[in-house]
Amino acid sequence: MTVEELTARVREGVPLAGALGIEVVSAGPDTAILRLPPSELSLRPGGTASGPALMALADVAIWVPLLVATGGGDETRTAQLSIAFLRPAGNAGVLAEVRIVRHGRNSVYAEVWMRGEGAEKPCAHVTSSWLRAPAPG
Repeated sequence: MTVEELTARVREGVPLAGALGIEVVSAGPDTAILRLPPSELSLRPGGTASGPALMALADVAIWVPLLVATGGGDETRTAQLSIAFLRPAGNAGVLAEVRIVRHGRNSVYAEVWMRGEGAEKPCAHVTSSWLRAPAPG
């Protein structure tokens, strides 16, 4: 899948990703980089990216390598997501770099490092577990 196809799939599958303007920069079966552009929807008072926007970015970022690995047919669901906010992200875009740490038979474990565009130090670190399960209903 191209980054354009992945961006469209992410925005279709998670409409919040579309509302926030999240885009796929690069992707493979174990890694990806996504970007959250600055917008009124993603900024909190004080002019920095909000926690909910960063959590959405992280969750969607983890889904992208899974989509690549399955050709867009991933049925994995988030089971746990833990985020540590390390410093304000600022009011520029935010980059999320995801790495799938473990592909198990029934679960996936991943981590995401985020940083404001132009910043060297990370603004957040995320770990997450996902379970392979069919969609409900």
